Amino acid sequence: MDSRSELGDGTRAVRAGLPEAVKNEPTLPGPTFAAHFHLPGDPTGPYTYGRDENPTWTHLERAIGELEAPGAEVETLAFASGMAAISAVLFSQLRTGDVVVLPDDGYQALPLVREQLTAYGVEVRTAPTAHDAQLDVLDGARLLWLETPSNPGLDVCDIRRLAAAAHTRGALVAVDNTLATPLGQRPLELGADFSVASATKQLTGHGDLLLGYVTCADSELAAGVRRWRKIVGAIPGPMEAWLAHRSLATLQLRADRGCANALAVAEALRGRDEVSGLRYPGLPDDASHELAARQMRRYGCVVSFTLPTRERAERFLAALRLVEEATSFGGVRSTAERRGRWGGDAVPEGFIRLSAGVEDTRDLVADVLRALDESSVR
Repeated sequence: MDSRSELGDGTRAVRAGLPEAVKNEPTLPGPTFAAHFHLPGDPTGPYTYGRDENPTWTHLERAIGELEAPGAEVETLAFASGMAAISAVLFSQLRTGDVVVLPDDGYQALPLVREQLTAYGVEVRTAPTAHDAQLDVLDGARLLWLETPSNPGLDVCDIRRLAAAAHTRGALVAVDNTLATPLGQRPLELGADFSVASATKQLTGHGDLLLGYVTCADSELAAGVRRWRKIVGAIPGPMEAWLAHRSLATLQLRADRGCANALAVAEALRGRDEVSGLRYPGLPDDASHELAARQMRRYGCVVSFTLPTRERAERFLAALRLVEEATSFGGVRSTAERRGRWGGDAVPEGFIRLSAGVEDTRDLVADVLRALDESSVR
């Protein structure tokens, strides 16, 4: 093979972003801790000040770019968190009087973003992810924000269709790709202008760092996001960036096991009378499966379902032994939580979001089924 675009996912994940080999130097250089760099004369060159660039960021950003858009020329910018990346796109591209379309069933922090955008004079419209409903409120928009699959409801929208419609109307398109990861979905190839994600989740996968990123193919758009990062200073630490790059090497292994475990858990839950509202895009009878199968290469590690009451859900979570009760998702250890405890998601009180880790499938399924049995006893 003579092109990186032809490499398999596992090979690409292991090799992504590595510098050219230098004798006696490590394959992946260690983190560069520097607030400033030697800079005699005019300020030229890639590294001048630590808020603007860092060699460790560069390796990570190149790696993510290779995963998000293999073989394409793209720019990736790393941020201190997923919300920092989301904010950078929204606030760098929108001005007073602009219109933005957001999902009304997306990440829990989006209502806070909506409040801030509205305070700045940006008109915010919302619609559900399912059935491409955001099309109905798209006219006149400057930016369309998609989250697919949605978190926590796991609805899917047609990125290619929505991106084409948005571009016809003169709008930009950003996709939150957190749940899918670049190995599950490539928004830029489907027509989006920005692929945005929280790398805190499955991309890095160990639940030990906060990180976000933005990838785009248009250099002018990237410049706007870069300028916003400089102004706000929402930059990752070099240690976090290095840990993230190191973790990418196992992304394909973790993603494949997580997806397999999620499917197995979903299939096991399908036979339980007390479970309703079961969602996983990888299930053939899921409402989103047909569309997800067209645009996704992996269906993610998250399963959602509802138990009859809040009390039943809490007993279920307490009975789990291998699944940790924690927020976030995408880690090597399975987690689950009752999303209604946060108060920001429009979900039933007994709604559970479960993130399948990389435990042995048999053990994980057995733990979930045992916890369901134990929680049925008052």
